Amino acid sequence: MTSKTILNDRHRALGAKMVDFGGWDMPLNYGSQIEEHHQVRRDAGMFDVSHMTVVDLRGARTREFLRTLVANSVDKLQKPGKALYTCMLNAQGGVIDDLIVYFMAEDFFRLVVNAATREKDVAWITAQSQSFGVQVTERPELSMVAVQGPTARERVTGLLAEADATRVGKLARFAAAEVADARFGDLFVARTGYTGEDGFEIVVPESNAVALWDALLEAGVKPAGLGARDTLRLEAGMNLYGQDMDEAVTPLEAALAWTVAFDEGRDFTGRDVLERQKADGVPRQMVGLVMDEKGVLRHGQKVLTAAGEGEILSGTFSPTLGKAIAFARVPAGDAAALGDVRVDIRGKEVPVRVVKFPFVRDGKPVEST
Repeated sequence: MTSKTILNDRHRALGAKMVDFGGWDMPLNYGSQIEEHHQVRRDAGMFDVSHMTVVDLRGARTREFLRTLVANSVDKLQKPGKALYTCMLNAQGGVIDDLIVYFMAEDFFRLVVNAATREKDVAWITAQSQSFGVQVTERPELSMVAVQGPTARERVTGLLAEADATRVGKLARFAAAEVADARFGDLFVARTGYTGEDGFEIVVPESNAVALWDALLEAGVKPAGLGARDTLRLEAGMNLYGQDMDEAVTPLEAALAWTVAFDEGRDFTGRDVLERQKADGVPRQMVGLVMDEKGVLRHGQKVLTAAGEGEILSGTFSPTLGKAIAFARVPAGDAAALGDVRVDIRGKEVPVRVVKFPFVRDGKPVEST
């Protein structure tokens, strides 16, 4: 049975094209996906991300538990409200999920995990937590709206009470605050997102989510769907779970080495595998591709290099660049080892350029693309 967020009727009233996304009835676009993409890059747009799962962890040994559960170091989180992006690994070093950890208090941490992986994530977290006495609680009564774009901060803070607006406006990237608003209830406002733009992800009681959505609309924030969210995150060089990495791929093979902390004395799950890869080198790597010829790069297309074959992971047309871009997993090696890289598109070998990502930063193409 397909699940619906509390905002489903609002999406349909706005003319959204609805699609099944991991068992959820979600808006793909509200008319023009490209216009929605540019709206976020140039102004502000909002996304219903209420399908994401909030999981609260409570207990005296919660920090100790998280030291073993995730690959990044939660000891970086020393002030309440700070946040950390990380991967949760299996014993083989594969990515069970990528998630954000929020430090609320020494005995209270909050996780936001992907919707499609909710059941396995909660089962894994619960099983691993048993020996630490940590209470694991899903929060299905909470909804989430992401407001992203260069004007997102001013539009969101303009909606909140004066004191709260000042507090939220000062949030650093990857930080969060709990604020109260008479119209929207108790809010959890995080300075995080999935577009490469400034903005917030606002966790709101489901009973107040429609009021928040409508207020944002009145403030001039236009809705955007899953299509724009995907092109925005790929331009920003952000991985999509299940497409760019999964349980058979380690963070080092998914260009996520920066999310792994090999701090001394911390034995997180999968560490031994990553340490061997770090010492010996990974057999495959994730790279960025740009195609200057017309056409679109798509998931599953074969990538041909001098070092062997690879494949397109995420691929799309970039509205900002006006060209096709992609992530690809190819044999490990530098540019010289890869040689002239091509993509097999319906039997035609089309040349592509290997580039560093992100492809877009601060709304503009990165020079290397």
